[in-house]
Amino acid sequence: MADNLQIGKSSVAAVFHTKQELQLAAIAAAGAIFEAAVVAPTSHLPPGLPRLRGLVEAWLRYVSEPVLPGGCFMVATAAEFDSRPGPIRDALAQLRREWIALLTREIEQAQAHGMPSELPAPLLAFEVDALLASANIAYNLLDDPDALDAVRRILGTRLGLTDIGSVSP
Repeated sequence: MADNLQIGKSSVAAVFHTKQELQLAAIAAAGAIFEAAVVAPTSHLPPGLPRLRGLVEAWLRYVSEPVLPGGCFMVATAAEFDSRPGPIRDALAQLRREWIALLTREIEQAQAHGMPSELPAPLLAFEVDALLASANIAYNLLDDPDALDAVRRILGTRLGLTDIGSVSP
């Protein structure tokens, strides 16, 4: 970090006394970036299917036009910390819980307004998140430029979001 900022390591250490403090600050910053890039742009949309559509579109843009290396920060860091108990894992897990809860609320609203689904909202939110995470991995790790459009098509069919636009860069 010090090298990237072209400052001395002691300057970084003066702000972040431990590696854990630095990591927690990075997670908080990544959460704020995600909020600004994915959640905030959809807050004006009506709840339910319109907002769910907006969240999926915004998430796909967040990955295809990454602000952070690796696309989605939560997906990119999950494997590194998922089995390491402690504050870092807890902070990452909280971000994921908030995202899943948001998806669940919007799916519940969509179902209440007639979106057909044989699955309850929490399971469908799990599925949506799993597809988005898989697309992030395929797009970034496998350099698969079609991964985001593939998940767009799958979710379009699964959720009736047939007008999700193409996100290929």
